[in-house]
Amino acid sequence: MPNLLVVETSPRGDYSISRDLTRRFVSRWRSAHPDGHVVDRDLMETDLPFVNAPWLQAYFTPAEKHSAEMKAVLSLSDELVAELLAADHLVIATPVYNYNVPAALKAWVDHVVRKGMTLGQDGKGMLTGKKATVLLASGGVYTEGSPIRDRDIASQYLRLILNVIGITDVTFIAAGGAKAVDLGE
Repeated sequence: MPNLLVVETSPRGDYSISRDLTRRFVSRWRSAHPDGHVVDRDLMETDLPFVNAPWLQAYFTPAEKHSAEMKAVLSLSDELVAELLAADHLVIATPVYNYNVPAALKAWVDHVVRKGMTLGQDGKGMLTGKKATVLLASGGVYTEGSPIRDRDIASQYLRLILNVIGITDVTFIAAGGAKAVDLGE
């Protein structure tokens, strides 16, 4: 039974272009995988803290030496990693703010890039054999030939992070010009 993990980041609810792309993607994925399982991780509904000193202390302490507090600090991160490990296909749907991903998605990345879990001690990604689809909604258009192509930080960043954890089969679907849609153009 294939597993799809959907990571949503837009705060715009029904008005979100990236969430609309997700609904379409998931509908097609379910048609192609009627026996599949979908896990939705909405970062706007997840109380996802930024990495802080207690988190780092727990992260750098061997698991066998974790106190109850350290285990609690890492529990959400462990849950996020488990979702990612169980997935065969990852979908990240995100708007682009100021040429990059929202802070909530960066926080998710910080919680799932973990040595010994998604990243080997040798620095090689451990999530080989998985697929990823990135759905990007942006006000600007960054596709080939665009005069602002060099500002496409979001897709470069996500491709790098996914590659670092071992996911190299990545498809990007860019919905540029979202500002025009919002303005009714």
